[in-house]
Amino acid sequence: MRRFLRIFWRVLLVLLVLGAGAALVKRDDIARLMAVQMLFDEGRIVANFSQMDRLFHARVLDRGPGPVSALPMGVPETLSPEAEAWVNRRAVTALVILRDGRITYENYYKGTGPEDLRISWSMAKSVLSALFGTLVAEGAIPDLDAQVVDFVPQLKGSAYDGVSIRDVLTMTSGVHFDEDYMKFSSDINRMGRVLALGGSMDGFAASLKTRATEPGSHMHYVSVDTHVLGMVIKGATGRDPVDLMAERIIQPMGLEASPVMLTDGEGTGFVLGGLNLRTRDYARIGQMFLQGGFWNGRQIVPADWVAASTAHQAADGAGYGYQWWVPRDNADFGNDYMAQGIYGQFIYINPARNVVIAVNAADLGFAADGVTDENLAMFRQLAQAGP
Repeated sequence: MRRFLRIFWRVLLVLLVLGAGAALVKRDDIARLMAVQMLFDEGRIVANFSQMDRLFHARVLDRGPGPVSALPMGVPETLSPEAEAWVNRRAVTALVILRDGRITYENYYKGTGPEDLRISWSMAKSVLSALFGTLVAEGAIPDLDAQVVDFVPQLKGSAYDGVSIRDVLTMTSGVHFDEDYMKFSSDINRMGRVLALGGSMDGFAASLKTRATEPGSHMHYVSVDTHVLGMVIKGATGRDPVDLMAERIIQPMGLEASPVMLTDGEGTGFVLGGLNLRTRDYARIGQMFLQGGFWNGRQIVPADWVAASTAHQAADGAGYGYQWWVPRDNADFGNDYMAQGIYGQFIYINPARNVVIAVNAADLGFAADGVTDENLAMFRQLAQAGP
């Protein structure tokens, strides 16, 4: 009887320990899920966007041992009253303007500062495109018209079966995906809950089975397309795309601070929107692209990829390149283009005027009618204004 009781209490103790561990894990999952639900609350959004690594799984990217690359000061400029009103209206938290590679304006708002690591959201797509270009140049991905499933067998039988790499690069995959950030049941918000609860982004992509249009026929913005590009990179190289991004893009840049990348529960990088940088470092990436991929004494991204990815590439005349936004009328405004993320994140580049504008914001009205045109008009005005 005593032996039975000893065994009973030992088993009970083990079960209690396991239960406590499971409860702890569940508690973390619940905390992340709550973070998702409150991420964009008006009273929290500014602080949340500067501390995403506290809210989600994340990893630090090695910035490398080199010195910080120079961003010299230029002739200071002041904002016009119209621009100041835009800053307030669009809840801008950081604004850095470079002219001829020099800082002519830098300011931080709403209690933020220059050392904050700010979430990129979909600006990360453009950085992943830069990495993709290095792999195309070396032949690791030799044919943009190759099928995605040639590199990612896991996607066979999904909506990505029959989709080319070029289709995914240009957001013309045809995959049915609801990108409505304001609807709880949308695909983009289901994906956010997968991320928060430690699920698999690869598994989420493979679970998509429905097509809205034929691949290559129509540009429809599908954020998970960019995750699929990350899967292609891994399939083509056998390497983690975040590690490759750190080695090929981040470390050569001479950034001020080591970036943070959000991940899913398996450690897979949230490459479609999880990069966190200082605003000046976003400006450095913009300046590197303005200079044809050359920065900090070396060619980081092939010049021909910079040209191709920032030109009109998408089907049916859409204003999109290879993961960069390219306004349809850009030839009339200095061939400008931009990286863009929800809630007001931008790297705007105007080659003709040699201007880069990096913006971070917490703009709860980012999806309202006319806001996209308003932002582009302001960037073009700022580019033309000068000190």
